[in-house]
Amino acid sequence: MLSEASNGEALLRRAETRRRWSLAMPALIVIALFSILPLAVMVVYSFLTPGTYGNVVWQFSLDGWFSVVFERDLFDDTLGLADAHLSILGRSALLALATTGLTMLFGLPTAWFIATRPVATRAYWMFLITVPFWTNLLVRTIAIQEVIRADGTINRLLLGLGVIDAPIQMMFTNGAVLLGMTYVYLPLMVLPVYAAIEKFDFRLAEAAYDLHASRFYCLRRVIFPLIRPGIVAGSILVFIPALGAYVTPRLMGGGRAMMWGNLIDLQFGQGRNWPLGAALSVSLTLLVMIALVLSVRRFAGGGRSDV
Repeated sequence: MLSEASNGEALLRRAETRRRWSLAMPALIVIALFSILPLAVMVVYSFLTPGTYGNVVWQFSLDGWFSVVFERDLFDDTLGLADAHLSILGRSALLALATTGLTMLFGLPTAWFIATRPVATRAYWMFLITVPFWTNLLVRTIAIQEVIRADGTINRLLLGLGVIDAPIQMMFTNGAVLLGMTYVYLPLMVLPVYAAIEKFDFRLAEAAYDLHASRFYCLRRVIFPLIRPGIVAGSILVFIPALGAYVTPRLMGGGRAMMWGNLIDLQFGQGRNWPLGAALSVSLTLLVMIALVLSVRRFAGGGRSDV
């Protein structure tokens, strides 16, 4: 009887497993077709030879990966670092980190303000935060571009007040790219931080005040550790797209503030070096994966140390 019961339970478990796989199959197929397969194509292309007018020649070559970091001199064929690629990578990483920092700086107070409003009005404030998602990224970038260009709102205001005599050049700089990406990605920081603050038990902060803790100490030792998951999630949601941003740096930075995504587009377009573009794309994916793993491990370690 026991063996029959165990066999019956095993059959039920196998049937449940098959049912779960059948339910998950559509999602797995979508992930395979639109995520894994394109990435696999890029990986294959990165090990091929560039064609004369774009495309690839089906001949194995490591030149694409080699050119990501190194380059040969046109005259004496000496080997050196690809300074242009490395400088663009450094600029991309710094701007992505700065964007994450600025969105955190503005997003934390915004999320705290919304979470401390009466329950009946929180939906209204969240509605205002999500309104930018209703418009295309290109439209939002052009909107902020209209504010800081030579004849934009800021320059017209400063000229009207007599503060400046000539328009300030703000477009096509790293600062313009940083401003544009901060504006575009700010909601991605506010939403997860708000979700974490909404679950925060404010009685803990009141208890800290009753025990004569300063505001800064309460913020650092009570509030931050409990809302850290939202901060980490928001930082990841901002840093990853900011590192590979294309539209905002293209419009706000022009050719002076090129980022990694613009470099990839250049290789697939004007450069007609598809293996190098594929290698740059896969390199960006690997960098994002490394940053994601390090942030998750750092968060997990920090979470254990605070207990």
